[in-house]
Amino acid sequence: MIVRTAKLSDIPAINRVVQRTYPKMDDYSFDELRGQINNFPDGQLVAVYEDEVVGYCATICLPEEQVMGQHSWAQISGNGYGSTHDIDGDYLYGYEICVDPDARGLRIGRRLYREREALAVKLGLKGIVFVGRIPGLRRRYKQFGSAQAYVEAVADKSIRDRVLSFQLSQGYELLGVMKGYLPDDRDSMGYGAHLIWRNPEYKYREDVVGDSHVHLQRRNTVRIATVQYMQRAVDSFDEFAQIVTYFVRETADAKSDFVVFPELFTVQLLSIKNEELRHRAAIWRLADFTDDFRELMADLAVRFNINIIAGSTPTVVGEELQNIAYVYLRDGSEHLQPKIHPTPGERHYWNIEGGSSLNAIETDCGPIGVLVCYDSEFPELSRHLADQGINILFVPFSTEDRAGYLRVRYSAHARAVENQIYVATSGNTGNLPRVHAMDLHYAQSGIFTPCDFAFARDGIAADTTANAEQVAIADVRLDTLHEARTSGSVQNMLDRRHDLYRVQWKPRRPKSTGASTTGAKPGGARSTTKS
Repeated sequence: MIVRTAKLSDIPAINRVVQRTYPKMDDYSFDELRGQINNFPDGQLVAVYEDEVVGYCATICLPEEQVMGQHSWAQISGNGYGSTHDIDGDYLYGYEICVDPDARGLRIGRRLYREREALAVKLGLKGIVFVGRIPGLRRRYKQFGSAQAYVEAVADKSIRDRVLSFQLSQGYELLGVMKGYLPDDRDSMGYGAHLIWRNPEYKYREDVVGDSHVHLQRRNTVRIATVQYMQRAVDSFDEFAQIVTYFVRETADAKSDFVVFPELFTVQLLSIKNEELRHRAAIWRLADFTDDFRELMADLAVRFNINIIAGSTPTVVGEELQNIAYVYLRDGSEHLQPKIHPTPGERHYWNIEGGSSLNAIETDCGPIGVLVCYDSEFPELSRHLADQGINILFVPFSTEDRAGYLRVRYSAHARAVENQIYVATSGNTGNLPRVHAMDLHYAQSGIFTPCDFAFARDGIAADTTANAEQVAIADVRLDTLHEARTSGSVQNMLDRRHDLYRVQWKPRRPKSTGASTTGAKPGGARSTTKS
């Protein structure tokens, strides 16, 4: 039996534990679990017994006034993503703990509580706060007349509640009752017991000026390169490969961690035979190059030790055609991100279909996201990625005129401001006279930041000259980004009204019990501290 920090590879196993623990409630989506781990890697714990994940515990750091004030589970946890994590918070806040029913009797709940307390001590926090279920309340409500009277009776040991009594026995102190914490928790009537564990070591802690008690586990400085790619005729795939290899090699020699290419920059390959193809025939012909393109980019990422956001290219998926962005990491892995919203032109001329998945991608520089061109103009997509913990968003684009380019530019910068992330764009320039619907190109690529004192004056870390083939490179600091989120002039990520709105990614999967998933409960209706 071991307790360790959760990894992204644990997500399917964690999901199974949650489903088995709460068979009548909505489980977490994989995106929510990814967000929990990415937003605060040290704070998510799993219990592993005989190589099986049998328990899970989720926490975030939050300021004292937030954990002590009135709140709901959805508000405090960022609707289950853990996106409210405050790197400079005073308390560790527990918003999930669950144990596989088949593993009960091994004191797994106690082990998770102890490890959570050890984490609070390690980080020099004041203690741990959470709101636990009181499942005996409904059955005895007439006897006591109020939730407050019920929990006081449990605290006095006059009666026993199977959850609250356990938590009190673990050294947690009752602060009071939280009304409306989990509105769909029928047994608890929506109430929760507000509990605290005080760190006995906190009085010995010494503050270090300018130093947070929670540190990033990854590098602070990340170097990003964006390629503004010139469309011109080539005679063969090998000639295309030589041009792409040049840009990868040069950006790698500049010690870049990432290089991003434009959307559909592979359209250049249609100039090899220079046929007069109509729209749909041309895009399907371009899809014939997909396998060779993937092999080339995968090789370059490993050979030059650089993470490549390889723009996008049309790809056959089943019987339909999608515009898919490819990401190749220097560890040899490949990741696909379909364009969610094809433009009216893509749908009309090429019959392109939109994808239906949007996931953060874990890299050696932290989680990133990719939105292809038009997708950057839909704010809910970047918010969904931000909830999953991304720090950098890449936007490969292809536009034919200045108006189209500006839609992407302004949208990309808005995404940087509202999510407090870095956004890198990459577009095509030049002309391909015989390629219909992709013959004209206009771009001015750039790397954008939030707008605050800690960043570049105009929120632009680097940009290019319009319509000139160029590479722009910038260093971005992740610690500066996290500091802006918690202590900047504005704190968009922390100040969201989770009590009013949220982004929920597609309907959740039905339970095997037949429970309906329509009208999903706020925040997944978590049973936060049952063990």
